[in-house]
Amino acid sequence: MEYLKRSLERKFLHMSSFFKAVLVTGARQVGKTTMLKHLAQGQGRTYVTMDDTMARMLAKSDPILFFQTYKPPIIIDEIQKAPKLFEQIKIMCDESDERGRFWLTGSQQYRTMKNIRETLAGRVGILELYSLSKNEAEGRSFSNELDFSLECLLERQPLVRKNDIVDIYGHIWRGGMPDAIFADAEQRQEYFNSYIETYLMRDVSEEGGIIDTVRFRKFLNACAALIAEQVNYKTLADAAEISQPTAKEWLRLLQGLGIICLLPPYANNELKRLAKTPKLYFCDTGLCAYLSMWLTRDTLMNGAASGHYFENYVVTELLKNYAYAPNKANLTYYRDSNAKEIDVFVEENGIIHPLEIKKSANPDRREIKKYELLDKAGLTRGSGGIICMCEKVIPIDAKNCYIPCNLI
Repeated sequence: MEYLKRSLERKFLHMSSFFKAVLVTGARQVGKTTMLKHLAQGQGRTYVTMDDTMARMLAKSDPILFFQTYKPPIIIDEIQKAPKLFEQIKIMCDESDERGRFWLTGSQQYRTMKNIRETLAGRVGILELYSLSKNEAEGRSFSNELDFSLECLLERQPLVRKNDIVDIYGHIWRGGMPDAIFADAEQRQEYFNSYIETYLMRDVSEEGGIIDTVRFRKFLNACAALIAEQVNYKTLADAAEISQPTAKEWLRLLQGLGIICLLPPYANNELKRLAKTPKLYFCDTGLCAYLSMWLTRDTLMNGAASGHYFENYVVTELLKNYAYAPNKANLTYYRDSNAKEIDVFVEENGIIHPLEIKKSANPDRREIKKYELLDKAGLTRGSGGIICMCEKVIPIDAKNCYIPCNLI
């Protein structure tokens, strides 16, 4: 299989030239190791994984001997399984001025991250890798940064094929797991089945101490049914026959393992009575479609949940874009007590870009009327619009466009 270039490569190398250690977090099988091994070609970097029992036992019992055996510069995979190494990495970082000595991968587990941040404060850069975006899967990259302005979108337009719903739902249904991208329907089903059984169930028992796999599987299916909706702990708890505090804990675990992402509600002192609950999205739409038994692209595309999947797809493409971009942005959604909702706020440098997400190729332009509430609250509003299935960029007014979803 040929190597697919990852958008995170640029940022990773940039951080590796600055920090002594760089950690790439993300779900299992999204391509963390593949990317690091690709970038390390010709460097003579040692490679070791903590999935290897012997190496893990050595790391736990004798970290000094471990680093005599596996000498830096080094790639250490699944570092969260050997937290004893952090202290030794810290000592070695302080002994040498060499940048990028330690390339680490791991899951975003809450305890591990706390441990890493405390031990390696100032010495480690932490980046997140997601499954392949549509642009990565198709080997495309945009040279300009996404700011939703008409100029930016028009510059991107010639680089993409005409927006096509069958093509978009093909990607949504397949998802972005590198191993599943070229699989046929039967192989894909087996892939996700073994992904859940081998990785996910093993990780939830090791990381979260969960042994009741039957209930956890029910919980997973209930999450998939809530895609692109506000989290409802009662619904999740009832579906899996667990308590609400347990549902909260399990959801946090899935977030830590990079399976789901929670989009927080926008919060601001000026705007009273805002929603407090996050919205639930799957980091990989293919896994979600598998859990909800959408067996083909067409049943998903024409099914009752197709709008939710489209929204999930757009939100995660935006997340990936800003995770890899030079400038960070804050992503939230807006909902107030009058049930006014705006799907996504992209907040960058104090400017809010309001975005609606619609599966239609010709959504109602009146949707953008809602954006005026930002002006009333005295917030700075940037370019925005409606991300949809339209074929080309069409301005709605001075600040907003119909934005084809393949331009993000």
